[in-house]
Amino acid sequence: MIQRPAGFGKFEFVVMSSLRASQLKRGCLPKVDGDHTVAVMAQLEIAQGKVPSVPAEAPEAAIATLPELLNPDE
Repeated sequence: MIQRPAGFGKFEFVVMSSLRASQLKRGCLPKVDGDHTVAVMAQLEIAQGKVPSVPAEAPEAAIATLPELLNPDE
C-alpha cells in the first residue's frame, strides 16, 4: 500500500494522483522508475514528492494552472 505524504488529505491525494495518471496515459514521462500501472506510478510520484501540489490557500492559482496540468504538452 502506498502511504500518502504528511499533510495530504485523502481527497487531495486521490485527485492529484488521478490528474497525474491522466498525464501519464497521454504520454508524459514518469518521474519514478519501475514497471507499474499508470495509477500506481502516479501515486508513487505523489507520495515521493516528485509532483508539485498547489497550496490550499491559493485555489484561484490552482484553477488557473489546471489547463497546464491537464495538457502539459500544449
